[in-house]
Amino acid sequence: MDKIKAYITGEIISSTNSDAYSLYEKSHFGEPKDDKIQYSLAEALFLLEKEKIEIFSGNKKLSKKDFMEKCRKIDKKIQIKYPVFRDLRERGYVVKTALKFGADFRIYEKGAKPGERHAKWIVFCEHESKRMTWHEFSAKNRVAHSTKKNLLLAIVDEEGDISYYEVRWIKP
Repeated sequence: MDKIKAYITGEIISSTNSDAYSLYEKSHFGEPKDDKIQYSLAEALFLLEKEKIEIFSGNKKLSKKDFMEKCRKIDKKIQIKYPVFRDLRERGYVVKTALKFGADFRIYEKGAKPGERHAKWIVFCEHESKRMTWHEFSAKNRVAHSTKKNLLLAIVDEEGDISYYEVRWIKP
């Protein structure tokens, strides 16, 4: 497989490359939209890190550093969210954005295909130094419950290590 050639326009990263469609079918990277495969920032960063994609802004090929700078301008939390995305993808999970739920990601069980099955978890990423109130925790838990997903809190520490806390509703 050749490197996928993708372009960033505003906040959208997309490709019409046939390899982009193949990778989507095989590994669920990106989403088909308007005859293109569109990538989230985290997906594009991951593929760039794995040397599967080249990202262009106009005719200029972006380095990982240049692309990360663009990502930081678009998403202030990318430095907290991306390590979580990378960790979960490397563990074999399919990770998609969860903007419509007000969360960072939705996670599909290993082997599950988005569109055929529902995500099992909804993920909120935070730095260990951020304090969360009971009200914020309750709001996150309600989002997970109302979308029929388990809540997964991903806490990133100063060294970039991630601790996961799963919260589920139980009926006594």
